[in-house]
Amino acid sequence: MASSPPKEIAVKLTKLYKDGTSGGNGCPTVYLGESGELIVQGDMVDEDTFSELENVLPGEGAVRISAEVVLGAIERYRESGAAVSEG
Repeated sequence: MASSPPKEIAVKLTKLYKDGTSGGNGCPTVYLGESGELIVQGDMVDEDTFSELENVLPGEGAVRISAEVVLGAIERYRESGAAVSEG
């Protein structure tokens, strides 16, 4: 008997950092999930770039974000930890 895939569970997100040059909405943005994981919102990579990824499992995707957004999110996370306010 085959096992069923794990159910996805919605998590509450707190915005850590958003690219300041992307306007009022959109991406790229990094969020902190309530369980401590990071969620990244960004433009999907093209098929040629995606094909270079290793060990991609069904349901996985890849997005493109700048190093500055990652570093900004890390700085915000270190400053405020899990009690990050949106901004």
